[in-house]
Amino acid sequence: MSSEVLVVVSKLKKYIKEQAGMNCAGNVSPVISDMVRALTDQAIAAAAKDRRKTVKDRDFSWPAPAAPDGE
Repeated sequence: MSSEVLVVVSKLKKYIKEQAGMNCAGNVSPVISDMVRALTDQAIAAAAKDRRKTVKDRDFSWPAPAAPDGE
């Protein structure tokens, strides 16, 4: 899996601070990025199953996939 961060870390930290008054550890953004990748991979598969080359909002399903192993 890629290690590139797919979220805006400053926005994530701000959201956590505003919602709960908590800080965000530095190792959170890679975990969130892995979750985004897993969710996006499922959406890509759904679009491919419909023989589309465009991923649409309807291709994303909820609840989100389980967090990656290792925690």
